[in-house]
Amino acid sequence: MVMLPSFRAVGATSRVKTTRYFRQQVLRKRPYLMAEWCDAVLAAPLRRSAQLDGRIRWWGRVSDPRDGRVRIRRVVTLDDGETIHNAFFDRGYQEDPP
Repeated sequence: MVMLPSFRAVGATSRVKTTRYFRQQVLRKRPYLMAEWCDAVLAAPLRRSAQLDGRIRWWGRVSDPRDGRVRIRRVVTLDDGETIHNAFFDRGYQEDPP
């Protein structure tokens, strides 16, 4: 784990912990990701769910500055609830899970 000042956010002051997988794979595939999006989801999640492997899934609304639309972002953390392992827009999110 490495502490990074931010991963794509210009002028961000928050420090975000990330996994090697996140830095080497996720950011390579999704270079538009911004630290503020992940911080916002972790600070005020719509829903939170633990996976069988101990990782935690968090869903939250973020405003996408690329087009101004509000979207649902899923952030997956390690079991500590703060080290980011994955993040992406969740197009299949349902307000009331089955």
